[in-house]
Amino acid sequence: MLHIPLLRAGQIYHSLSKVELPHSQTQEPMAIVSQANPGLIARDFMSMSKNQRTLDSFSVHDLIRICQRAGQYFIYDDLPIGDQSQSPSGYIDQLSASTGVPKTLCGKNMNKIFTVLDQMEDVLGGLTRGLDLAILDRGSGQQHGRTLGYICTTHSLGAVLPSNSAGVHSLWLPSIPLKVPMVLKPGSAEPWTPYRVAQALIKAGCPSEAFSFYPTDHSGATELLLRSGKAMLYGGQSTVAPWESDPRIQIHGPGWSKILIGEDAIEDWENYLDLLVASTTENSGRSCINASGIWLSSNGQRVAEALADRFSQIDALPLDHPQAKLAAFTNPVVAHQLSEMIDNQLKIEGAIDLTSEIFGIDRIVEVDGYTFMLPMVVYCTDPEHPLANTEFLFPFVSVVETPQSQILDRIESTLVATAITNDEAFIADLLHCTDIERLNIGQIPTNKISWDQPHEGNLFELLYRQRAFQCSTSTLESQQPVVASV
Repeated sequence: MLHIPLLRAGQIYHSLSKVELPHSQTQEPMAIVSQANPGLIARDFMSMSKNQRTLDSFSVHDLIRICQRAGQYFIYDDLPIGDQSQSPSGYIDQLSASTGVPKTLCGKNMNKIFTVLDQMEDVLGGLTRGLDLAILDRGSGQQHGRTLGYICTTHSLGAVLPSNSAGVHSLWLPSIPLKVPMVLKPGSAEPWTPYRVAQALIKAGCPSEAFSFYPTDHSGATELLLRSGKAMLYGGQSTVAPWESDPRIQIHGPGWSKILIGEDAIEDWENYLDLLVASTTENSGRSCINASGIWLSSNGQRVAEALADRFSQIDALPLDHPQAKLAAFTNPVVAHQLSEMIDNQLKIEGAIDLTSEIFGIDRIVEVDGYTFMLPMVVYCTDPEHPLANTEFLFPFVSVVETPQSQILDRIESTLVATAITNDEAFIADLLHCTDIERLNIGQIPTNKISWDQPHEGNLFELLYRQRAFQCSTSTLESQQPVVASV
């Protein structure tokens, strides 16, 4: 059976502690995965400064070229996994089998990762706002007639990763050309993607010391977060809440993304229906950038009914079906618990399940041995209803009707807001709304990402800070290209 090992600064390590990785349909073991204990993780962090110095010997330009080559290897080549070889199609098969995500969506997420690797220069240009990246090689330099100094604030970037969508791995990739080694804790059902990305980068010429890969339990994840100079944390609200006040950690929790339709645009709502459907259902509604709320001042029931009609046409299909759009729940109990919770909340006045009420669709279905939750639309007349501002791990959207003057006071934390409006006063209010992280003005799906824009914080600003720097001209001219780091 396949054995997925740890990577300790790029070196394969077989732990005495191992767990089985089950197939999401049959529950038969697909692989044995070595587990890192907190003590091992703590010991390895003592070598992180040495690992970073290895990356420091490369220029940012060289590491960008390595990323571009790695993108080709990731998407086209056979790469090692443990003592076996994994083809691109084998990767998609294994990823789908362990996570319950359709192969079509696994392929799309694979392409997202390729795109970021291939376009890394543009990605860094956006994150650094056009900084001359050679300044990071030297630690200082001249740009636009000004002296600039930057210092790296960590020896490593930890990442506690999820299992629900492989596309999230595109977000930590810029750490490598920014010369910060990765310490990766994969999701329990998804070791495939971070391991394959690391192997693609190593094959492309990145030093293996840049990658530590630690499948582990909750205590190991906590140790990783405590030891990391900087880290990224993915999870539900209960997972991320204890770390929200820690400035070292970039939180990737629930998105509560929304579409806001202005009073000036609401009569043309039928023209936006395709955008509403795509924003809510792409990637099986599993992304934090999927819309879970549509807020408008009128026509709410008509919009909700039209969405419910479109949702009723989305069927649960086998994971290898070329038209499959819905991901299965690897644990059927979770699906039934979610459905029961939604039913209890629907007993509170102010919300109607239109998908069930109009079309009589059962929320949970069994197909090919898998459990699915079908897309769901709730129409909310009460913006304070518990279902008005929530999200779930399936395509769920609440259509909330409230006066436009109150929308921005009620939406609360919103990762992505697409505002369909030409109302200059409303746009001005949107530009000043601090509850919105990513703002789209116009007909832009919430799930359409520009990779050269920050996402849930700017990774460059997490890893580097600008500092005052002065140097005599003669010294500056002779300065060697060595990046400054703590």
